[in-house]
Parts: sequence; structure tokens; C-alpha cells
Amino acid sequence: MTGPDEPAALHATELGFRYRARGDWALRDCKFTVPRGRITALVGRNGAGKSTLLHLAGGLLRPTHGEIRALGTAPDSAAARTRVALLTQDKPLYPRFTVADTLRMGGKLNAVWDRTVAERVVGEGGIPLTARVGELSPGRRTRVALALALGKRPELLLLDEPLADLDPVVREEIMATLMAEAAEREVSIVLSSHVLPDLEQTCDRVLLLRAGRVALDEDTDALREGHALVTGHADEAPGLRRHEVVRQRTHGRQLTALIRPRGPLGGDWHVERPGLEEILLGHLRSGAEGSEEAA
Repeated sequence: MTGPDEPAALHATELGFRYRARGDWALRDCKFTVPRGRITALVGRNGAGKSTLLHLAGGLLRPTHGEIRALGTAPDSAAARTRVALLTQDKPLYPRFTVADTLRMGGKLNAVWDRTVAERVVGEGGIPLTARVGELSPGRRTRVALALALGKRPELLLLDEPLADLDPVVREEIMATLMAEAAEREVSIVLSSHVLPDLEQTCDRVLLLRAGRVALDEDTDALREGHALVTGHADEAPGLRRHEVVRQRTHGRQLTALIRPRGPLGGDWHVERPGLEEILLGHLRSGAEGSEEAA
């Protein structure tokens, strides 16, 4: 395991990024720490700033304000480029190359290259090395791109929506590969994804962005323990005011609320422990439509 004095996988202080062409801020006043050796889910609605954050962490962009460090160093430094791998949404690959050509290219472009790991990742998907990349299915192209990323033996792997175009079986296979890398090689992984059910059993930390700002930065166990899903009569709603109400909705006379309790609940409430997906959806919907909804 990594030692207590080793730098975080990612650390940001007052991080901000502004697109000059549009003039608006994609990220603003972001402060967070992603510990090493974790699989961190990067969650947010479209336009929340997830891709921008990963591009900053991967050295493709430079902050407009503040600072971000990857493994204790500047993301655009030579040291970071050797130790950090970024897989972007478009998964840039040469369609005319064969899989073997692609892996050979990986060996030439990276100072550290593990051909065995790259070929294993490809082989686990049943992909012939002679196949042309442009003729592969989306799931197989994703696996080839992941093989390139893992073949450089990164200490930090940044993944921007790698599962979006995959069917459930392939998603499960890819997630299993990522979990194995995290466990066997202690790779720190930051995974941006809209597929919330896949994060429940995989990720042990959550970084949630809302409108370019950090809304959650916590371990998943702490999130589960710190939230409650309560159901009761709508007349009991005033009793929730001293708690943090993430989101609530009413159906006739019944009220359901996702809350962060601040002491005993009181009242006649049915209380359940929500899953990670329910918690994340609650925070995402709260930011989009307010905390109260009637049906």
C-alpha cells in the first residue's frame, strides 16, 4: 500500500477554468483531494465540468485560476505524463491500424511500456491482434484504448465516460479489469460516468460536481452512513427543517425525503438506508430542480 507521506492522486486548490471563446467558467473555486489507491467516481450532469476537470488533471488544459496537482506534480510535466494515463471520450485511435500496430505504437510513444499487460487486456476481450481498429465494435475499441492506457503502467488512470457506449456485459467486463488493476497494481482511478448502477460496487470515493463546483467529496461508506431515506405523513415536513434535506417530494399526503440527519429524527418516520445510486441521484436532482417536488 502507499505510504501516508505520499502525495495524493489528485489535489486541487481554488481550481478554476474559463473558456475564452465562451467567456463562462467551466470550473470555479474547486477544492478537493483524491487519495491514492482508490477508485473515485466523478459524477455530475452534462455540463457540470467533468471532462474539463479530467483534461486539467491529464495536462491537456491549464487552469485559469488556482492549482491542480497529479501525484504531487504539475499535470503537464514530463514526470506526470509518464505516470498518468488519460482516456478521453473520443478514444482517439487510428482506424486503419491493426490492433497489433496500435500496441506497437504504444510501446514507441511511452517511456514505460508493458506489452504483456496490453495484450492481456486485448486478449480478454477476444480481440484478434490482426483486426483493424476501424472495423471493431464500440466495446472492442474501448478495450483497445484501455489496453493502451494500462500498457503504460500508470499510477493514476483518468477515464472520461469510457462506458457510455457499451452494453451491460461489456461494461461489467471493463469494470472487472479496472478493479483488478486497482487491487493488483494499486492504480489510482478516477472514473467519470453517468452509469450510476455500475459505480455502486466499484467505486470507494465520490467527487460530485454541480455547475462547475464541488458538491460532494467523500468516501462512499461515509455517504451511505451519513444519509437516510425517510417516509412519512406530509404534515411531518416541518420536523425535517433542522436536518439537511437533500431532496424531498410529496405524493398526496405521503412525503419522501433524502436527508443528512443532524441528530435524532423525532416524529413517526419510516427510515431506510439509501444505496449510493439513490444518494447520487438525490444530489444531482437537487441541484437541477430544487429540493422539493410535488406529484
